[in-house]
Amino acid sequence: MAMVIEKMVECGKRILMAVGATIYKSHLNIANMDTHYYAEHTLVLAKHPSESDLRLMVRLVAFAFNADEALEFTKGISQDDEPDLWRKSLSGDIELWIDIGQPEEKRLRKASGRAEKVMIYIYQEGSGRAWLKQNEKFLRRFENLSVIFLEIEGDLEALAHRNMELQCNISDAEMTLIGEEHSVTIVRRLWKGERL
Repeated sequence: MAMVIEKMVECGKRILMAVGATIYKSHLNIANMDTHYYAEHTLVLAKHPSESDLRLMVRLVAFAFNADEALEFTKGISQDDEPDLWRKSLSGDIELWIDIGQPEEKRLRKASGRAEKVMIYIYQEGSGRAWLKQNEKFLRRFENLSVIFLEIEGDLEALAHRNMELQCNISDAEMTLIGEEHSVTIVRRLWKGERL
């Protein structure tokens, strides 16, 4: 298990990262027409040594689709009992638990028991569909769980830089993420759950 260190930043939020993590910063301007959420976020993401640029960017995309002042990145890969992102109430209850990839049954059971709402973002279609089929019966047990496939059109990894300036426009569950050199379109497809 990677050792985790804690860093304080100007805005007062904690940044938790594994030793050896690479720090990425993003200035993200979000215009979400679906939820009428319009805000700028200055984010700090710690990329775990075993994490790919694609997974890092998928975490950023998940943040943008669910953006909220209380939504925050956690220790992620380096911590078994925390999701990739979460939103907590003022009393400390977990309102939203977001995981990236294909979590194991034990992790899903824990997440569904601890959080009001659980969202799983899958970004690799072939292995994602196999995982969904393998866990179909188990997944049906949890009414608070949604599984979302991200259909990525373009090179999302190419947007990953240590300092990113990104514009994010969302309409009809479709995101256009615009970087300095090119843009990527990401469509959310609901594989399990009631609605996006």
